Amino acid sequence: MSLAELQALEAEHVVPTYLRNPVEFVRGAGCRLWDSDGNEYLDFLAGISVLNVGHCHPRIVETVREQVGRLTHVSNLYYTEPAMKLSARLAESSLGGKVFLCNSGAEANEAAIKLARRARPGGRVVVVQDAFHGRTYGALSATPQESKQAPFAPLVPGFTVVPKDPAALAGAVDDDTAAVLLEPIQGETGIHVLSDELLEAAREACDRTGAVLLFDEIQTGMGRTGTLWGYEQLTVVPDAMTSAKALGGGLPIGALVTGPRLADTLQPGDHGSTFAGGPLIASAALVALEICSDPALLARVQVLGERLAAGLATLPYVTTVRGRGLMLGIDVDPNLAAPDLARRALLEQRVVVNATGPVTIRLEPPLIVTEEEIDEAVARLGALSP
Repeated sequence: MSLAELQALEAEHVVPTYLRNPVEFVRGAGCRLWDSDGNEYLDFLAGISVLNVGHCHPRIVETVREQVGRLTHVSNLYYTEPAMKLSARLAESSLGGKVFLCNSGAEANEAAIKLARRARPGGRVVVVQDAFHGRTYGALSATPQESKQAPFAPLVPGFTVVPKDPAALAGAVDDDTAAVLLEPIQGETGIHVLSDELLEAAREACDRTGAVLLFDEIQTGMGRTGTLWGYEQLTVVPDAMTSAKALGGGLPIGALVTGPRLADTLQPGDHGSTFAGGPLIASAALVALEICSDPALLARVQVLGERLAAGLATLPYVTTVRGRGLMLGIDVDPNLAAPDLARRALLEQRVVVNATGPVTIRLEPPLIVTEEEIDEAVARLGALSP
């Protein structure tokens, strides 16, 4: 079908929750995409940090083909080897507790909130300004953005929003607090790295009161910042964390991972998910986790991130570069609109990025990106006229 025909189908039959760019992608390999007209693109968004292993990684493709011909679903009323192995490897690679598998990041955060409330019934959840934790009701209630929350009020009660200030956060946590929920790097609102002081204040406040420190590692995990999990570069270890996006190697999956203290907090019947941990998705996730755990790959992420940041800083319209590893945001000249610039990068220079705000563009290429591809992307972005 032509692009015009697809747009007509969308206009008539698709709930209008997305503003799509006028491109139909039909094939991907590594860090490259091809549209229906045969044009080649450099993908520096990776499906919003989903394709950390790149498009159609041969090992993911082989695993999915083999598993889909054997068994796709039986429900969590029975055992499957991929789900049990994935849970074990997730726990062993991180906090050492237990794992609840689900289908998305928002679902993982819902499970995390329920975990904290099970540990301290009725307790409040403290979040910070500019956070984004998802669009389902609990996750949305933890996302203090007026434009996203206001149309759907009333929200789930019991959420407290504080500035990104260590003293303010510490003062908000008391014996009635169930959890502090934080992204080590705030992704959807513009790649803002939370300060060590803020994270340490959160850890100290939770230790003082018995509240649960939850890290949303949906975007920072799976090697994105140069370590398998973002918290590994910090002085703070959470009590539980959530993962999703890149965990499935391109297929939908989410996970709540606990530390030992909370491993048995949720009991049979407390939570569930029909499709969670199905053998097809779990098989792909096992491979993605193995690839993203490679020490050589992780070391390269930090080097390549520095190379990309340095290149972006040379662009005439860029005023700020921030982030960690291959999770970078740039602020552009306020006289230019970032959404327009991102759209022009796609249509004129065939580089896939996205705008997270009026002046901010996010870049999250696959972790397998090469030096040459980074230089090529920077050159293409530099060719955009102001």
